[in-house]
Amino acid sequence: MFTGIIEGRGTVVRLDRQPESDSAVLVVRAGDVLNGMDLGGSLAINGVCLTAVSLGDGTIEVDVMGETLLRTTTGELGSGDTVNLERCVPAGGRLDGHVVQGHVDGTGALLERENQGKWDRLRFSVPYGLSRYIAEKGSIAIDGVSLTVTAVSPAAETDQWFEVGLIPVTLEKTGLGEKVVGGAVNLEVDVLAKYAQRLLEFSTLDAAKNKGGA
Repeated sequence: MFTGIIEGRGTVVRLDRQPESDSAVLVVRAGDVLNGMDLGGSLAINGVCLTAVSLGDGTIEVDVMGETLLRTTTGELGSGDTVNLERCVPAGGRLDGHVVQGHVDGTGALLERENQGKWDRLRFSVPYGLSRYIAEKGSIAIDGVSLTVTAVSPAAETDQWFEVGLIPVTLEKTGLGEKVVGGAVNLEVDVLAKYAQRLLEFSTLDAAKNKGGA
């Protein structure tokens, strides 16, 4: 589990596609963020929870399966790209952001960016199927960064979007400060919202079955 509080930035060394196995090997230079990490440990890279298969000289190597390549922006990474990094939270550690699993639900893109003086307003597109889980003043992880949603599009709109505000420290310490309009991002919605939706689906189905059998 993660909290969405970025610990540092890393640099992609390489991404080696493995077409025969629908996977890839990603190598990232992560520096001090890796201190104390063992093989098999978890690291969130741009919000994607990945497992260390090799460690050495401040670098980490991870395997990326096809599902991850399909649902995230990981497959678009190239040598020299910078990424957000977060180690998993230890037992008893502070939950400074919100509960982030590192299980990316889909991708969005930056639609608008507006400077508000000491902070920036950013608007992102979101797939329609995910927008139902995003609520004003709720939490969302964007490239692994825990943020509060400040505005959402009406449910009836075809093109769904949401907005967040970035304070100076977030602009400085994460890749969102450098994101340009059109840039893709990983999105992870609040897991509690997903469970609520799943329970509602079964409750509705059970009610229909009970009514039919009455």
